[in-house]
Amino acid sequence: MDKGCTKFCRPRPGGWYVSGIAGKLCVFPAALPERGHGLMKCKTVDGRGKQMGKRGKGRRVANAILCILCLAVLAGCGKDGTRVVFTTGPKEDEVFLINNEACKLPELMVYLTTIQNQYQSVYGEEIWNASHNGVTLEENVKETVLARIAQVKTMYLLALNRGDALTEEEQGLADSAAGEYFESLDEREVELMGVDEETIGKLYQEYALADKVYREIIENVNPEISDDEARTITVQRIFRKNYYLDGKRRIPYSQAEKQEAYTLAEEIREMAVSGEKDFEELAAQYSEDDVITFSFRKGEEDAAIEQAAFELETGEVSPVVTNADGYYIIKCISTFDRAQTDANKAMIVEERRKEAFAREYDAFVATLVRQLNESLWERVSLIRDPKVTTMNFFEIYEKYF
Repeated sequence: MDKGCTKFCRPRPGGWYVSGIAGKLCVFPAALPERGHGLMKCKTVDGRGKQMGKRGKGRRVANAILCILCLAVLAGCGKDGTRVVFTTGPKEDEVFLINNEACKLPELMVYLTTIQNQYQSVYGEEIWNASHNGVTLEENVKETVLARIAQVKTMYLLALNRGDALTEEEQGLADSAAGEYFESLDEREVELMGVDEETIGKLYQEYALADKVYREIIENVNPEISDDEARTITVQRIFRKNYYLDGKRRIPYSQAEKQEAYTLAEEIREMAVSGEKDFEELAAQYSEDDVITFSFRKGEEDAAIEQAAFELETGEVSPVVTNADGYYIIKCISTFDRAQTDANKAMIVEERRKEAFAREYDAFVATLVRQLNESLWERVSLIRDPKVTTMNFFEIYEKYF
């Protein structure tokens, strides 16, 4: 995501982040961060109070995605602390409900198919053979798409709750975008996604209103950020560790070994301060870290390293700094970079805006009830048809908005 972006942005293949093979996929970069909440165990029961069957792993994850965004209390808690929500549940063609707002299968398929084809355009169809820790990439993408469309629906409801609405002009833009996107589909794509122009229009209207409510909430958040808070410094460092590695496991040095490592760090510092050897030469010879020169701003490094580094003037060398990892000698290369400081200011302002939005968003989420149609969700799958190539849903949105 472009950190300066205050709109919902279309997916960019080069910007996807995959942890492992099928890690968490940020498929629709949005202006707000993923909202993190404690997981709540949820049981979905029908109107007669019967629990709706056993859930497989996929259903548990999908339910967790909806529960993460919180369920309001409609009934009490069981003895095990499980939240029990009584509801008649979504209709047959509804993937989930948020209060009375439904996400129907064709809506989900537009998002899912768009991401599927963007993914394939970069990595090829063989990417769907990938799995990680027993979870296929298809399952991962499904779960991510579910979370994202649920977020858009929630923001749409937040906008309605605030009394926000699209202007006549914005409504016209959404309708034009819907017309262009629907015209780009061939008959096979329309058939397999199950869409019509009205469904596409609804998706664009909700997306635009979600975008709008975010921008309206943050528009007056313009904090003053000082140069000192935003400045980036550039340093070089020499690191001596205080542990052994046994595979991935750390084994701490003995007290005698730690003292020996600290004494060596002091000797290295003395050579650096005296000018006996160039700092970079010393780092190449003694440092147990591949990274020698790096830049950072406040809040991005270990507290002890940050404090020592920000107290230095250009060219100064710090005392030996001790933290949980070992011993550091730091040399300041530059105390201020105007261009980077200005960029950091913009980034910090954007972070504060996201925080402001998050406060209102989270408070609203706590009032909502979300229910997943488990049987329908289990049947949702990627469309494997060479004629289905659509992937410009978000690109068209950007064109109009």
